[in-house]
Amino acid sequence: MAPGGVVGDGRYRLLAQLGIDQRAGAHFWRARDGQLRRDVALTLLVGDPADAEAARAARRTLERAAHAAQFNHPAVARVLDVLSLGSGISAGEGLLGIVVSEWSKGTDLIDVIADGPVTPAAACRMLEQLVDAVEQAHNHGLVLGIDHPQRIRVGPDGVLRLAFAGPMPQATLRHDVRALGALLYLLLTARWPLPGGPGIMQPAPQGPNGRVVPPRSINAWVPQELSALATHTLADGGEGGIRTSAAFLRVLRQAAEVAERDELIQSGQLPPDSHQDPDGGIWTTQRPTNDPARRRKVALGATLLVVAAVAIIAWVGLSLISFFETDDGATGPEVNVAESSGKRDQKDKKDKEKQVAAAAVTPSQVQVYNPEGTGDSVDRAPKAIDGDPSTLWKTDVYKQQLPALKSGAGLSGSFAKPITLPKGVIHGDT
Repeated sequence: MAPGGVVGDGRYRLLAQLGIDQRAGAHFWRARDGQLRRDVALTLLVGDPADAEAARAARRTLERAAHAAQFNHPAVARVLDVLSLGSGISAGEGLLGIVVSEWSKGTDLIDVIADGPVTPAAACRMLEQLVDAVEQAHNHGLVLGIDHPQRIRVGPDGVLRLAFAGPMPQATLRHDVRALGALLYLLLTARWPLPGGPGIMQPAPQGPNGRVVPPRSINAWVPQELSALATHTLADGGEGGIRTSAAFLRVLRQAAEVAERDELIQSGQLPPDSHQDPDGGIWTTQRPTNDPARRRKVALGATLLVVAAVAIIAWVGLSLISFFETDDGATGPEVNVAESSGKRDQKDKKDKEKQVAAAAVTPSQVQVYNPEGTGDSVDRAPKAIDGDPSTLWKTDVYKQQLPALKSGAGLSGSFAKPITLPKGVIHGDT
């Protein structure tokens, strides 16, 4: 097949090839519909009709594409027709099937990230509608098949769109969800983390455990929430994984709000939080709203507080009166004046041992513990043991309950010599 050739019993003239999914023998072409005189997107399933297994897989793909023809969403190109051997495809074309979709204007996704990754805010904007499309499709029991970057185009509005329909025959809902994580990973790193990607694209690096490294390990400017969202969506098994498109969409929207704000601050369109104190509190000079209902609630709360305070004071007073009205006899522990000096010495020795055991011991070193990737605020870890109450170590901001994004975060301390640690005391805001 080459540009200028025709397929589909001569109806579609091939204009430009835009990609190949080698796993399914699917070739992606822009073509011209000679009957309706419009551009279309063709997914050509190339194969030998004599290969029974290939023919069976092609039929399954065509069936799924036909089911998706009734699905409408701005982030998914509408399926216009499904052709099979003997029904729109002649025997000599070397094709097992064709999925015809409306043409999606815009740019190939690979061309968009050819010069490097996009900003976190842009990645969220580009991906959000496609995530919503996956969620709606899954609610109808449909698998879209978005697990190859050359199936995706970027529209004039900057939004990702499934341009070439025809999911793999064995694809499941989970494959779509993993593909969302892969697309987010691609936008943030310009690297593809799933097997079977196009050869012209750089694959994602893997760690010692065989899993792809987090996007934040490649680009330090990637927010922790987006980095964790991508890696936990890609991961199979284990705790804290993202298994549904609904969960992915929820976390993505939360991360998008933070990314959008950071982008506005960096561009100067929004002033930074200059009144934010070191502990994360926010001060404001904005005047309170004049809300009568709120004033009534405050007044009622203050009244109840005063009544409760008076009741407590009265109770304390009665308790004191009752205490002083009790027997005036001698109180206190019995003292054995005949106690030997030896026993007193033993008691003093035990008291000294307790005092030594109770002495505070500060770790000589402290480091951030994180089982996955780089820890939170690594450079601030020594502030946790410097003895200065005005300095502190704190984690990144997590809007999802752990282990949704990671299995945990904390500090690991070491001492100059072995110690017996009966109790540990941690000072913080909570």
